[in-house]
Amino acid sequence: MLASQLYCPTLRDDPAEADVVSHKLMLKAGMIRKSAAGLYSFLPLGRRVVLKIEAIVRREMDGAGAQEVMMPIVQPAEIWKETGRWDVYGPEMFKLSDRHDNEYCLGPTHEELITTLVRSELRSYKQLPVNLYQMQNKYRDEIRPRFGLMRSREFVMKDAYTFDIDKAGMIKSYENMYNAYCRVFDACGLDYRPVLADSGQIGGNYSHEFMALAEAGEADIVTCNECGFAANVEKAVPKALIGKKEELREAECFATPACATIQDLVEVTGTPVEKTIKAVAFDIDGKLVLVMVRGDHEVNDVAVQNLVGGNEVTPATPEQLRAHGLEPGYMSPLNAGKQGDDFVILADETVMHIYNGVTGANKHGYHYRNVTPSRDFTNVTVGTVRLITEHDECPECGGHVQLTQGIEVGQVFGLGTKYSEALHAGFLDKDGQSRPFYMGCYGIGVTRTMAAAIEQLHDDNGIIWPVAIAPYEAVVLPVNVKDAEMAAVAEGIYKELQAAGVDAIFDDREERAGVKFNDADLIGYPVRVTVGNTVKDTGEVEIKLRRSGAEEQVTVAEAAKRVCEILTELRNKNM
Repeated sequence: MLASQLYCPTLRDDPAEADVVSHKLMLKAGMIRKSAAGLYSFLPLGRRVVLKIEAIVRREMDGAGAQEVMMPIVQPAEIWKETGRWDVYGPEMFKLSDRHDNEYCLGPTHEELITTLVRSELRSYKQLPVNLYQMQNKYRDEIRPRFGLMRSREFVMKDAYTFDIDKAGMIKSYENMYNAYCRVFDACGLDYRPVLADSGQIGGNYSHEFMALAEAGEADIVTCNECGFAANVEKAVPKALIGKKEELREAECFATPACATIQDLVEVTGTPVEKTIKAVAFDIDGKLVLVMVRGDHEVNDVAVQNLVGGNEVTPATPEQLRAHGLEPGYMSPLNAGKQGDDFVILADETVMHIYNGVTGANKHGYHYRNVTPSRDFTNVTVGTVRLITEHDECPECGGHVQLTQGIEVGQVFGLGTKYSEALHAGFLDKDGQSRPFYMGCYGIGVTRTMAAAIEQLHDDNGIIWPVAIAPYEAVVLPVNVKDAEMAAVAEGIYKELQAAGVDAIFDDREERAGVKFNDADLIGYPVRVTVGNTVKDTGEVEIKLRRSGAEEQVTVAEAAKRVCEILTELRNKNM
């Protein structure tokens, strides 16, 4: 490719709309352009990266025995209604109607469609197992699209689905795909962790997320270096903390003006934070759920939803709270209204081990002290409904845990028979009995993987691509393209690289050398070959590595061979 013909409108200044590094650098490097909120056009360089990631995914999926299909983006509402997810999925689903008032959605995922696709075709156990995948655009109406490709309304996703005769077969397929995912993300050069995860709206009994470690990540990951435990913070179940036993005192109401937060309560009353009991209230499908946790802990709303059930979780309104005898800022089970089908109270297990603590009195400006929840909280459901912290022990070995940020680039699910039973999809076993498929579901965010790679690999000058997914592997750059000798040498090396199978670009633009160097660093070509004045003096050119900054001088005759050697070394190290 000739740089003079490349459509790559780079930017010199940081775009104001970009909040994270990947978004900023993709815009600056001329890889994407915003079409609307959460919608992006991919320019040639960006498209090349996506295609290279897709090629890695295809290679590993095909190698794992998966077969590629292509399903429509527009899906009929009927199949979603069969599984009950038409209303459950929520406002993130793009819904539309045709001219005949038939309802459809833009596919956010394809469990329903793939199941209905095979239910008329896979009839016998002899046809199983089957593993099907596609590379497809997905659509989700994010309430607040942000961070460029990391949370957009349209994105490229690889989704795969396995069909087995029993749970053992499903687990085998799950492990097969789990291992394939590791190979995908290794090949893409990511620093990642597979972590235990909640299945969310997809459903199923167990799941792993593949998290690319990055400061810009929206997910908290819990890891233990002692035993290797790793989980999404919402999936990690912390052990209950047992407070020191004390002689119980009688609970009493006392004035706490201007103490509507735990911080205020601690500062004004001098109460140790571990003695405070915090209340957080949710509306879950119209049901008011009051959750009690220790003052220095945060509520795990996923655990709350799993315990209570329901689909849509939103903060409760002040009107809802007061209708059930709860005073915002001063809530607790004490003096609260009667519980029933529309009002439940949950208490974290750690809370139930507090002695003589402080909690709200459901009266503005007042709290109770000397509260012992095991004595004073009645008719509450006890469970682990808090998030783990770095002060907790590892749930597996009791060792020290760490919290890190991650970007979810893939997830695997063991679905069981959730969709096959709902959609009446099954097969005849060897005894002629009808049985539902055991299914698995596996997704990779292709465009999100692109963003994650940039979040991990960049510097002040631009992107540092791993060779496997770089838009071009090497750039050949004459310092002065008007110098006939420089231009001829550079073009010769470029053609040698092309002949050797290297994905190379020749920067033949009539630009200053500094502009070319800046663009090469911004775009992130792994290897740069610079043809300068030394080619006349010593017959040598400079080879520079983008990642390490290492430079070496080689003869013109050796240049192409040396670039190939460097690229091979980098590929072998997934760099």
